[in-house]
Amino acid sequence: MTATDPTLRALAHPVRLRMMNLTWTGPQSAAELARELGISHALASQHLRRLASVGLVELAEVRPNRGGQERRYRAVHGSQLPDQRQDAAPMLAEVLAFNVRERATRRAPGQGVTADAELWVFPDAWDDFRHRLAALLVGLHEAAQAPRTTATVHVGATVMAFPLRDRPTRATESPGRRR
Repeated sequence: MTATDPTLRALAHPVRLRMMNLTWTGPQSAAELARELGISHALASQHLRRLASVGLVELAEVRPNRGGQERRYRAVHGSQLPDQRQDAAPMLAEVLAFNVRERATRRAPGQGVTADAELWVFPDAWDDFRHRLAALLVGLHEAAQAPRTTATVHVGATVMAFPLRDRPTRATESPGRRR
């Protein structure tokens, strides 16, 4: 299914997706990412190497640190989740769902927007909505600051919007509806 798509395989882990988010606003080292994510330095380095091997993060700078060299990586802007392939959607949905579940436990009370929709709209309404949604997400990314910048609000946003086929395929039917 995904053997030929190393980018999708690299993103198929929630930690690597979070690393992409954390390196979006500026370079981060494996040690900084490890502290932020609560994982070991070795594991953070392994995940960074995987992201770098498919071009999702790049080496931004090398600087001296305690007698050694600290390698700092940043997300490659313009990198998109490879969701256009039919076989990519379920895997990405699983990783995104994991992140939503984890973030929901840290949700600030009384804030946020939650919506779910399965609607029938005219094609021009769909095109208008998806373009506006994409622009909003670009704006949110452009407004992003380095992690833990003073006076910032830590937010999570996960969006997956797409047209639906008339009937679910066998692989996507809910377990309770299979015959």
